[in-house]
Amino acid sequence: MKKIEAIIRPQKLTETIKQLKDRGITGFTVSQVVGRGQEADGKGVYRGQNYKVTLHPKVKLEIVLSDFMVDATIETITRAAQTGENGDGKIYVYPILEAFNIRTGEPDTTVDDLIRGKE
Repeated sequence: MKKIEAIIRPQKLTETIKQLKDRGITGFTVSQVVGRGQEADGKGVYRGQNYKVTLHPKVKLEIVLSDFMVDATIETITRAAQTGENGDGKIYVYPILEAFNIRTGEPDTTVDDLIRGKE
């Protein structure tokens, strides 16, 4: 199993989720995050005062899936979230050694079982 973390622009979230669902990927976690990369600083105004925006709002998608689905998932996220400008985000891939079901305390093989056709 692998875990994909994708940091993308918030306005690209809906399209990214739609394309992931079209690929059959329906299980994921979404978090609002802020970060800093090569994207230019912005300017903001709060109560009449100007300020510099150095951390940009992003969305983090976390997906755990079988190894053989990683390349297609990366391709799908890239296609859906890409604008071609600085600040589009990053995709990270991590190995998952084990997963456990909190309710039962048992090892959770749901991701691999669903891929193999077991339910």
